[in-house]
Amino acid sequence: MNYRIILAIALVLAAVAAWAFNANRKQNFKSVSVAEFAEIIKDTTTVQLLDVRTAEEYTQGHIAGAMQIDFYSALFMDLATMKLSKEKPVAIYCRSGRRSASAAEKLAKQGYEVINLDGGILAWQSAKMPIVK
Repeated sequence: MNYRIILAIALVLAAVAAWAFNANRKQNFKSVSVAEFAEIIKDTTTVQLLDVRTAEEYTQGHIAGAMQIDFYSALFMDLATMKLSKEKPVAIYCRSGRRSASAAEKLAKQGYEVINLDGGILAWQSAKMPIVK
C-alpha cells in the first residue's frame, strides 16, 4: 500500500477519534439562562458571585455583590483558590459567556461547583436586569 494512503487513513482516524473524544466529554459545570441565574444569586449567603472580566470591564458595570477576578491574569487560579470556598457554589459570568465558561471549566476541575451565566453580562443587560457601577 502506498505510504500516502496509509498516512491519509491515519489522519482521518485521528480526526474521528478526536471528534468522538470531544463529543463524549461531559461539561463539568452548568450554564443557565438569565432568569435561572437571577434566581440562583438571589441569596448571596448560599452562592458566591464571580465576575471574571478585567478590572476595567468590571468598573463599567457589574452585577451587585460580584467579586472580580480577571480570568486573563496569570494569577487567576491562585486568587480564585484564595477567595472562593468549595463549600458554596460559584455563580460566574463574563461579557458574553465564553471566558466564564473557560473559567468555570478550570474551577470545576479543582472541585468547585460552578454555574455559568449563558450569554454573560450582555444577556443580563439585554434582559433589563440591574447592574451597578
